[in-house]
Order: sequence, then structure tokens, then C-alpha cells
Amino acid sequence: MDSFFVEKELKKLGLKKYGKNVLISRKCSLYGSEKMEFGDNVRIDDFCILSGHIIIGDYVHIAAYCGLFAGKHKIEFNNFSTISSMCTIYADSDDYSGKTMTNPMVPDKYKNVQGGDVVLGKHVIVGTKSTILSNVVLGEGTAVGAMSLVNQSTEPWKIYMG
Repeated sequence: MDSFFVEKELKKLGLKKYGKNVLISRKCSLYGSEKMEFGDNVRIDDFCILSGHIIIGDYVHIAAYCGLFAGKHKIEFNNFSTISSMCTIYADSDDYSGKTMTNPMVPDKYKNVQGGDVVLGKHVIVGTKSTILSNVVLGEGTAVGAMSLVNQSTEPWKIYMG
């Protein structure tokens, strides 16, 4: 048996939209798939978690063990972008100040979830174990080194690390 969903299984996932040659691992978890759009030539490897409003362009690879947590906002991958294994992207986050309660099981009225869209421009590459926080736009051609924390938007065609 192939490790990626076949065409008839993709239809059953309830995706908002998907193109040709979409390879999603059977070991990938999708939450809110009705809000997800995938272009052509997309590959999502084993043990990834995708949650919420996610838009993926053409020729995009999401390596194993990545987490994309869109919540109320959006995560968007433009064409030819890729993230290496164990990367995490948060479009939403709990308030860590201690002034409100946290975690998804607490009613919204007791929390202060904050966030904003995350956009990966064309030709972006993100190194293994990196984390991207909300309200960030990775400019076209941005390269992010392994184990980096990205909490600000980047300039096009530059390398960032740390």
C-alpha cells in the first residue's frame, strides 16, 4: 500500500480545494480540512499536523514532523516554498502574560488568544526545527537557518538564522 492518500481518499478528506499530484501522507493529521487549499505538486510527509485555514501553492514540500497551527488566522505557502522536518508555524498563540487562562479546553471568554497571518513568499526555505510566530511574512527567497525563531518579517532574498 502506498504511504500517500490516493485520489479517491483525497476527495474524502473534505479539502476546500486541491490540485494535481498532491501527496499527503496517510500518517498526517488534518484538522479543519474544509478550510485547506492545496495547489499542484504538493507533498506533505509523515507525522505532520495541519490545523485551520491553510493555503498551499504549487511545488511545495512540508517535511516530516511539522506542525502548522492556523487557528483563527491563516498560514499561506507561496509557490516553491518548503519547510524542513520538525518546523512549527503558529498563526495564533495563547497570552503568556499570566493575565488570562490558556489552552484550547478553556472557554474563549477566559483567554486572550493573539495572532495574525503567516505568509511564506515564493522560493522560501526554512531549516529544520525552526519556529515561525504569528504576524510574519517571509519575503520572497528568504532562507532561514536550522533551529531559528522567526518573530519578525524578513526582507526578500536574505539569509536569517538564530
